[in-house]
Amino acid sequence: MRLRTLVEPLLRDVTIATRSVLRNRRRSGLAIAATAFGVVALVLAGSFIEYILWATREGSIETSLGHLQVVRKDFFRSGLADPLAFLVTEGDVEPNALRSLPQLRTVAPRLSFNGLASHGDTTLSFIGEGVDPEREAEFAKNVVIRAGTDLSPTDPKSVLVGRGLAANLDVTVGDKLVVLANTGSGGINAVELTVRGVFSTISKAYDDAALRVPLTTAQELLRVRGVHRWVVLLNDTDGTDDAVAAVRNQLAGRDLEVVPWYDLADFYNKTAALLARQMDVVRAIVAAIVILSILNTLTMSVLERTAEIGTVMALGSRRREVLRRFLIEGTVIGLVGGVLGVVLGLVVAQIASAIGIPMPPPPGMSDGYTARLLVTPSLLLGAALLAGVTAAVASLYPAWKASRLEIVDALRHSR
Repeated sequence: MRLRTLVEPLLRDVTIATRSVLRNRRRSGLAIAATAFGVVALVLAGSFIEYILWATREGSIETSLGHLQVVRKDFFRSGLADPLAFLVTEGDVEPNALRSLPQLRTVAPRLSFNGLASHGDTTLSFIGEGVDPEREAEFAKNVVIRAGTDLSPTDPKSVLVGRGLAANLDVTVGDKLVVLANTGSGGINAVELTVRGVFSTISKAYDDAALRVPLTTAQELLRVRGVHRWVVLLNDTDGTDDAVAAVRNQLAGRDLEVVPWYDLADFYNKTAALLARQMDVVRAIVAAIVILSILNTLTMSVLERTAEIGTVMALGSRRREVLRRFLIEGTVIGLVGGVLGVVLGLVVAQIASAIGIPMPPPPGMSDGYTARLLVTPSLLLGAALLAGVTAAVASLYPAWKASRLEIVDALRHSR
């Protein structure tokens, strides 16, 4: 019974407020259209940023980082000075245990090194990586073979050269390349390899200096047995934290650490922080549009209905009831505009994604790409809530002014 006494007045106020919105359809329509326009802009901007972040994150994960990496403790802090002192052997990590992880796609060992590459009279420095060709295949989605073929376990004396490095060395598929590096004991070793292919990634700087060789060849060149990293790739990025906890539990008590991708993706983290600030600016602009629209609409409505407000209060309506009705009226306009904007934004985003948005190469990258718009439920809900809450806030002042009118003065207003 008590609930009914609370709900019935609220439903009555909602009905009255809705009728007031429909009374002046042109003015209400303009306010709804302005709110919807702001929400559409927010949805489109947010969905474009969501796609950029998703593409950057997944590209980094599937090209190099994986979802998590198992390394010797302090490798990322001190390993650059003496990387061969931080090797991990199969005795330290049981690959079969890692392969039992749920949602697992692959586990790949990697051995990083650097040195000099020579072809003819040209010698250049490089950054190299020894990889298992079979296990590394899952990471090859963003590695484009521009000429030749990828590495093969049946051809250990081969090398895959970055496009920029291949151009600078003037090598093509089938050419011989001499690779020289420091060994684990402090000496120098060299191997002659055949260029099996030329590759490119999303990073031009990496392509200008990188080469890849089979893991066995890299270990032979450096005269070592271990690897620097075991890289784990999952089927779903959302499962990263669970996988990290499971691997840490397996390796408890060992001189190893498990590092998730988000601790290694410095570029992604800085990009996400920058774009988050830009989205805050977009939200502030949309909020300003909604506030100005609702404020203007309700202020004009209060001025035109002053005598009506006086009559309502003279018949017994309390000031808080008048306040509540105008608040509901502004909120209704905001919610209708928000829902309409969400629907229109979703439709426009789907059309734009189907067509594709051609983008030029970003700084430091080799090729352009076709962007999409990634609309998420949280983005749509946030846009609708922003419109509704901002409209309610914008309604406070006109509603307060209406509720503070003196009955006698309000009744005289139309005379």
